[in-house]
Amino acid sequence: MDQLEKPVKYIYQIRSRNGVIVSNLQIYGRTEEEARQKLEQMYRNCEVIDSGIAPVEHSGHFSCEDIMDIISKD
Repeated sequence: MDQLEKPVKYIYQIRSRNGVIVSNLQIYGRTEEEARQKLEQMYRNCEVIDSGIAPVEHSGHFSCEDIMDIISKD
């Protein structure tokens, strides 16, 4: 695995071990396997009903060009 690989946000809907359905659980992981391991640590013996990948959001980091564009627009 590439060490520079950015984490991805995975979204889960699960049924907890006591039967409660929990939706929109968002967990970061470099791979889906890593995210599922984190999920299992938090919700032991849960059943995954649905899963997906969250849309990519802007990281909040700006390049020099982005900053210059913002400054020049004012």
